Amino acid sequence: MKANVGRLDKILHIVIGVLLIALALTGVIGAWGYIGVIPLATGVFNFCALYTLLGINTCKLKK
Repeated sequence: MKANVGRLDKILHIVIGVLLIALALTGVIGAWGYIGVIPLATGVFNFCALYTLLGINTCKLKK
């Protein structure tokens, strides 16, 4: 897997993922909040399969 998630994108994915999971754990939102595992994983591993399908790459190019 080649990294395709940049720094800012990574931070946003992690924050959104943790927020959704926390809201699900506290009962504020339903069990669907556990879908936050997906953006959390994409942020941690720097890879998003959806980005690959759509041809998106937010990583800076190494020179």
